[in-house]
Amino acid sequence: MKLYDTIIVGGGQAGLSVAYFLRRKKLDYLILDDQSQPGGSWLHTWDSLQLFSPSQFSSLSGWAMPKSDNEYPTKTEFINYLEAYQEHYQLNVKRNVRVTAVHKTNEGFKVETNKGKIYNAKTVVSCTGSAQIPFIPKYPDNEKFKGIQTHSSMYRHADDFAGKKVLVIGGGNSGAQILAEVSKVAQTSWVTLTPPTFLPDNVDGRYLFNDATDKFYGKSPIAPSGIKATLCDIVMVDSVKEARDRDVLHAERPFSLFYENGVIWKNGEETPFDAVIWCTGFRANLKHLQPLNVIVSTRVETDYTRSVKIPSLWLVGYGSWTGFASATIYGVGKTAKRTANEIETYLKQDE
Repeated sequence: MKLYDTIIVGGGQAGLSVAYFLRRKKLDYLILDDQSQPGGSWLHTWDSLQLFSPSQFSSLSGWAMPKSDNEYPTKTEFINYLEAYQEHYQLNVKRNVRVTAVHKTNEGFKVETNKGKIYNAKTVVSCTGSAQIPFIPKYPDNEKFKGIQTHSSMYRHADDFAGKKVLVIGGGNSGAQILAEVSKVAQTSWVTLTPPTFLPDNVDGRYLFNDATDKFYGKSPIAPSGIKATLCDIVMVDSVKEARDRDVLHAERPFSLFYENGVIWKNGEETPFDAVIWCTGFRANLKHLQPLNVIVSTRVETDYTRSVKIPSLWLVGYGSWTGFASATIYGVGKTAKRTANEIETYLKQDE
């Protein structure tokens, strides 16, 4: 049975980035991805989603994303770019194949799939991201609420909430963008743990990623006009600016509990809602790694992207614990390049 140098689990932006660098090193790799087309988590985001950096700052390594007619590319434009990227580099991908389990063997790993076929590899890179595991925090009496509850991962367009009273929960870019869109057709309220941080209109993702790059290389990040920005801050894309002009970007602190028709605030006041949209993030999708006994809580202990417990296993694109800004388009290339370098060194030592 064929023994690959590397199996990459997941063919989204992280998987394609790792494959790009392994290809340059002429290593024998294979990407296994459960989607029918490139795009990863972007395939399952809401219809109107826009990136929050211009095209040149929304590119993977080696080949720039074509310039968009919009200041910020659309979801569809980015998915089309990923498809073209895969084709341009003739990356070795098998699609509609979901990895169900990864087992350690004497030679490396045995990778089981939903198709019944088993693949073998000397090393494995897990790039499954987190979009398949939406996180909804536990709230008192959550189950009593009779209205609609959905997560941002299931949200597609505002028309589904037209004429309703909607509570949006979550203070990141997804919460702000969904609030901006839904508030056009529904009566909305917004709840965040802390007051949301809005970046100045002239600061977008390019500056956040430049800061991420500086931190990656150990430099002191310098944002425009001395602004301290983080990847959690809200970028003022056009839809959010428009919502600001309509005066709807007002966030309240968390309520105490649910009741049948809505929520009860800390002062005891009750507010009815027809629907709640949770924009509360995700957890890493690591189910396939359970047989390896490396998962502690929701993470794997890593030295940068490399598993501490199993040095022939790498994880790319899950967030800062697998390399600063590794879950971003602009940041994943740096973590992917280092991962490929480490894999090459490991395989040479094993010769």
